[in-house]
Amino acid sequence: MKISDALNGVSRLFIDTAPVIYFVERNPQFVDLIDPIFECLDTDITAVISGITLSECLVGAILLGLADLEQAFVDVLQQDEVVFVEINAVIAREAARMRVRYNLQLPNALQVAAALMVSCEAFLTNRPIHK
Repeated sequence: MKISDALNGVSRLFIDTAPVIYFVERNPQFVDLIDPIFECLDTDITAVISGITLSECLVGAILLGLADLEQAFVDVLQQDEVVFVEINAVIAREAARMRVRYNLQLPNALQVAAALMVSCEAFLTNRPIHK
């Protein structure tokens, strides 16, 4: 199944860290898959992220002292069209339940709980969710 087919009917898409990194850094292995998704974010699909996505995206740029790359991530993730979910007590409690039930790592549980709490119909990632 193509990603575009999987996103048919999705109006709110939670975007995890890896796809954003692929898009901003123009990763040659994934850019052809990611570009069509990011192209439809302005018109057809609302992008949703949390502080975890932003923080994880910035780490490499900060470590390497690449201020332009850091700014590129901020520019993509802090657009007015992107919904930024604050991790609050309700999300934290749901993440704890998910960790217990599905054996998730804490950042993954927080991301999934945030996506569910704001009614995202899909979650875009490229990493295993389980430990």
